[in-house]
Order: sequence, then structure tokens, then C-alpha cells
Amino acid sequence: MGSPEQTEPVIEEAVPTGVPDDANDLRGYHFSRLLRMPLTLILLGSLALVVLVACAIAVSPMVGALGAVGVLLVGVLVVFVIADSRAARDFFETYAAQRGMTLIHERGRLPQATPLLRKGDDRYAERSLLGPLAEGFEGTLALYTYEEETTDSDGDRQTNYYRYTVGLVDVPDCASLVPELYCQRKFGLRALEKFEDAFRTSKRRVKLESEALDERYEIFAADEQDGNWLRQLFSPTFIVWLTDSAPEKFAFELVNGTLCCYVNGHKEKAAELDAIAAATGAVARRLREEALE
Repeated sequence: MGSPEQTEPVIEEAVPTGVPDDANDLRGYHFSRLLRMPLTLILLGSLALVVLVACAIAVSPMVGALGAVGVLLVGVLVVFVIADSRAARDFFETYAAQRGMTLIHERGRLPQATPLLRKGDDRYAERSLLGPLAEGFEGTLALYTYEEETTDSDGDRQTNYYRYTVGLVDVPDCASLVPELYCQRKFGLRALEKFEDAFRTSKRRVKLESEALDERYEIFAADEQDGNWLRQLFSPTFIVWLTDSAPEKFAFELVNGTLCCYVNGHKEKAAELDAIAAATGAVARRLREEALE
């Protein structure tokens, strides 16, 4: 089990990011370049002229002028969307190259290894980065989305999108010692915990002697989990790291040796991606350390 002296989880210093630092850095460059392209100017001008003449003949010159302005505004918006997409692509390509990772631009699937990765009616990674997340740990950093379809009282269908940035890594050393562990961000009223727990059948709530941890997280493990092992895992320094140093709204799930760390939203800044990768490595390292004790 754990040794008397626990070491604080180590997060490596962020790799120098260079330029661009986030997915928006090159958006202005691509936007102005696309607008200056002869093909763009010819297309926008031609469409605006066609609408101007057609509406002026069919309705009035004023309507024609307004229609032409509308076409130009829509065209500029389309150019902006294209520029935004190209800027994001450039950023992720640079980020991956700087960190020795393989970038997958295309929408793809993640292994459905934990509850978050099994949620929804559809689920996918919009971008994935494969490679070193932290020293000694190879894994996946991905912009993950799951969709849920709902139907209202009128029969109208609506799709809700839930977006996360996730870090995935395998920690097989701990699979037999802690088959399931969920460290979730806390929400809801503490007074309802006992009521909610009464209806749980597959896992139990883990309480540790830390008010700060209890205020921020809900921790669950399999019913048969060795409670003493968990108390050793959540050492004082690991608890301090979770409450004071982990990324904002950070949480993790561990199932059969697959660790999924996540935060809400798609992160498109180098510093944020670095923090999630490093935090994933910190949790994986803590699990491995305790498993090998």
C-alpha cells in the first residue's frame, strides 16, 4: 500500500507553444487573404450584380441595392467561416508537430470504455491528437462531442450537443486493484446525497476526510472496492492537487485500466490543451504509483 511519505502529483512544464497559440490566431490572416483573392472578388461581385439587376427589374432599384448588399454580407460571412476553419487547422497542425503527436482532423470514434464515452445517441471526436501526453504516458487528446435527440410535446425533434476535451490513457497496472473509479465535479444539493445513494446499485459513494475535496467532487467506486486502497490513493498531496491545481472543472473516470480525464467544452488554446494533457498524466502517474506499491 502507500508509503508514509507521498509525493505531490507532478505536472511537467508546458512545452513552449510558439505561434499560433490558439485556434483564432491566424483567422485574421486567412480572412484578409481570402477576401483579396481575385476569385473571391469575382464571385462576390458577380452574385451581387445579378441580384441587383434582377431585383431592380422585378421590384425596384432600392430593393435591388438592398439585395446586393445582403449578398455581399452573406459572402463575407462565408469567407469568415472558411478562414476560421483554416486557422483552426493550422493551429492544431502546429500544436501536434511541436509535441510529436499525430493529428487526426477527420471526425472519428473513441473507444467506449467509460460512461462519458458511451453517452448519447451519437458520439465522436472532432479532432484527435495521438502521442505523448506526459512523461511515460502515450494516449489521446481529443475534442469530444456526444449528441442527444429529444422530442417535444408537438413532436418536433431537437438535437442537443455536449462538448468536452478529453485525455485518454491506459493504466493497466491498476485495473485489478480499482476496476471502477469516478471522480466527478459536484453539482446539486448535498442534502440529497443520501436519497440519491439509496437508488445506486452498481457503485458506492466514497467519502474522504477532506472538506475541500467534498465541496468540489463526488467520488464513486465499485461496491467491492477496497476502501483502504482508495484512501491511500487519495493522499493529502493528491487531494491538494485536485482541489487547487487541476484544470477548471476537471474530472476523471477509470474503468478496467482505461483513464478518461475531461473538462467541459472544446479547448482550442495551447495552454489549455497542455494543462489537460499534463493533468491526465498526473492522475495516471498517481494510479500507477499506488498500484505498484
